[in-house]
Amino acid sequence: MIYTLPHSIASWAKKTPDKEAFRFEDRSLTYQELYIKMCQLSHYFIEQGVQKGDRIGIYTNRCLESVIAVYGILNCGAVFVPLDSTAPFSRTTHLLEVCGISHLVTVPSLQRKTSSLLATDSSLLSVIGIHVDLPIPSFSWDYIYELKIENYKQVNILEQDLAYIMFTSGSTGEPKGIMHTHYSGLSYARLSTQLYGVTSDDVVANHAPLHFDISTFGYFAAPFAGTTTVMVSDAQTKLPQSLSALISKENITIWYSVPLALVQLISSGSLQNFKIDSMRWVLFGGEKFAIKYLNQLMQLWPSARFSNVYGPAETNQCTYYHVPSFLDEGNSIPIGQVWGNTEYKIVDHKDNEVTGFDSGELLVRSATMMRGYWRNWSLTKKSFFVVKKDGGLRYKFYRTGDIVKKDQNGDLVFLGRNDTQIKIRGYRVELGEIESVIRMYKGVKEAIALTFVNDNGESQIVAKIVLEERFQLEIGNLLEFCKGKLPNYAMPEGIEVLDDFPRTSSGKINRMELLKSHTTV
Repeated sequence: MIYTLPHSIASWAKKTPDKEAFRFEDRSLTYQELYIKMCQLSHYFIEQGVQKGDRIGIYTNRCLESVIAVYGILNCGAVFVPLDSTAPFSRTTHLLEVCGISHLVTVPSLQRKTSSLLATDSSLLSVIGIHVDLPIPSFSWDYIYELKIENYKQVNILEQDLAYIMFTSGSTGEPKGIMHTHYSGLSYARLSTQLYGVTSDDVVANHAPLHFDISTFGYFAAPFAGTTTVMVSDAQTKLPQSLSALISKENITIWYSVPLALVQLISSGSLQNFKIDSMRWVLFGGEKFAIKYLNQLMQLWPSARFSNVYGPAETNQCTYYHVPSFLDEGNSIPIGQVWGNTEYKIVDHKDNEVTGFDSGELLVRSATMMRGYWRNWSLTKKSFFVVKKDGGLRYKFYRTGDIVKKDQNGDLVFLGRNDTQIKIRGYRVELGEIESVIRMYKGVKEAIALTFVNDNGESQIVAKIVLEERFQLEIGNLLEFCKGKLPNYAMPEGIEVLDDFPRTSSGKINRMELLKSHTTV
């Protein structure tokens, strides 16, 4: 019976040992090979004294080693923490400290970055993936692959044990660590494979990096169904012609990404150069998909079905909308219906359920829901709505912060946020985090970050600042400062200096007026 995430690999290693589980460029792993390598990595950690619940960092780019790291860590009862290799060192070292990460898994291509990272952190006990002169022990992947596992002892892992912590932007400038268990991760795998009818005959494209929650489809759902997952390289994500060729060559049947990746494929004109008739599901989520581009893609791939996926990282996924046919560009795409093992409420600002077609905040209760935020009990408590029933029963709903309503068909429609959180290219960004970083810079008195949609339908971030009296600064220097504090996707496109901000009658900064007066930077 599969009740933890590594059981998927172990199960298929017995049923179809020679079937390819993951492919990346000219390399691949069968289910049997993946099982052996994950056990070797688990054995290493157990020998190093890693206990159930210990946190281990994964500092890799898109590669097969990231898969081995995920399942090797999970298989010994530890918790994996995906780290963005493109993020500033200050952010990564902060996460190492906050999570109490004991070991770090990386790859040779990131050797220089890893060495620089370790120069500012001494709490790690070892590094796996490179073997160089470091202040702490380091072991190559070849060393791991030579370990004997005849006497390997399987750790007793329960479905409610913590599996991974995924960090997202926080409104105070402090990243939020979303804690998921084996149960919530496996529930997502089970529900998504059921909803989209995923079978072992499918070929799934994994476009997202591990630190992005969309990647759980390729890392968890695909192996649950015994499919082959093709990992898209970092280079291919930037080259539409190469990505189109990959989709055609690999006969991809299921695609899942943010809309921007698909818009870039369409805009490049490269899709027309390749025969792509294997595609049967195109899943997209994380931000709005401009309907004019969606209609074009539906014309190019007439045999495929399209589904709008919705769900904060705290719930993995919770609703879906299967796009029926070509859409009028004046309409918006609903987020649809909740999927299995899930219920929801729409409440007003006083937490009373709304009626009819009134709008309100979406609350979700699901098997795929997180346990809470890492070492942040106050935020965890604030983020759940508790319903008490007779007999002392308590039901927790996650407060998504998203404002929705039902349309005439009974589908949920996303209207916006009740705070300053946005999504850029699928990444969740708190505008407050950007503002707090800008305010750190000498001479900045006030800062406001805004988001707008450009002529191509893409979301962009801009910042407006007010300086201290008689202070001057170079915008380029401020942007360089921000690059050292913010991930790339949260960087403002430009920064504009104002004499003062427009205010409401209560003295608050009027964001709407700022946005109305914005001109493209």
